[in-house]
Amino acid sequence: MLLYDYFRSSAAFRVRIALAIKGISVERRFVHLLKDGGMHKKAEYRERNPQALVPALELDNGVTLTQSLAIIEYLEALQPLPRLAPSDPILAAKARGVALAIACDIHPLGNLRVLSYLRDELQQSEQAIAEWRSRWVQEGLAAVEQLIQPAPFCFGTQPTIADVCLAPQLFYAARFAIPLQAFPKVRAAGAACEAHPAFRAAHPSAQPDAE
Repeated sequence: MLLYDYFRSSAAFRVRIALAIKGISVERRFVHLLKDGGMHKKAEYRERNPQALVPALELDNGVTLTQSLAIIEYLEALQPLPRLAPSDPILAAKARGVALAIACDIHPLGNLRVLSYLRDELQQSEQAIAEWRSRWVQEGLAAVEQLIQPAPFCFGTQPTIADVCLAPQLFYAARFAIPLQAFPKVRAAGAACEAHPAFRAAHPSAQPDAE
């Protein structure tokens, strides 16, 4: 399998975590989002992923999967253990709910293409963009704070899909100095993730294309 990756992408970070937890090795091809006008916008990459987003996972049979959570669901089916969804159906639904809250409701509002539109098309200042970024991250994590039950991960003693999505979002928050003091449960789960070897291996700073 071949993973189209970018070290700083939160969505790609999620997939790297899942791969590391499951011990699945893949080839990597790096798609820089800023160089050369954005390598993800080139026709060659768009043929694989019409959304022009990372990550994408090309299977050995030539099929390409897109969207991080869909890719992770595929990996879960391919190699069920260790589980990323708890065996208890209620906890599994709760873990997926938190994952979707982050991946669908928080992350997209701070995505590069959204911020670029605010900056370039709507002529918003860097201060306004920073306030936008902080507003949606903090509002989203305030809800996550109420939804998780750290022990020490979001829903128990092992990381789940919720943690796989939370860790990259916390990396994003730290990168832009977004305050998280109001979210002790979120920070506790984040600390458990930081101590886990799979999360450390998948961290943006540990990637070959890190800058």
